[in-house]
Amino acid sequence: MATLLLVHHTPSPATEQLREAVLAGARHDAIEGVDVVVRPALTCPEVDVLEADGYLLGTPANIGYISGALKHFFDRVYYPCLHETRGRPFGAYVHGNEGTDGAVRAIESITAGLQWRKAAEVVTVMGQPGSEDLEAVTELGGTVAAGLVAPF
Repeated sequence: MATLLLVHHTPSPATEQLREAVLAGARHDAIEGVDVVVRPALTCPEVDVLEADGYLLGTPANIGYISGALKHFFDRVYYPCLHETRGRPFGAYVHGNEGTDGAVRAIESITAGLQWRKAAEVVTVMGQPGSEDLEAVTELGGTVAAGLVAPF
């Protein structure tokens, strides 16, 4: 069975909605053979990253950057996971109230350094998530999960 690891920082009702939507997509009944593991960014151990076959990342955009929690996660796992996780797929969503560009750049830069493979474009949501935003994040979760059992 493949393992999909969701690493998230969920400090607000909006980011909670997005986390639940991405999980609904990743755990869709049509996707079999994928175990979804959910870990807060501040407490996700390196072993979970090493054991996962793919990743979902969720963060608010704080002052134009990823959350300190997600940055701390990357700081902790970067070198321990650098060689063993190369080529693994990832997807990400970012919630912002004023701008998400810096957070998206940070995710893309760090994952490029890890040599992770982008399975889908980063989903960005501004303000209160609407139905289209939730659909996009649900699709993101499903795309990354399905790609683990039927690689694209």
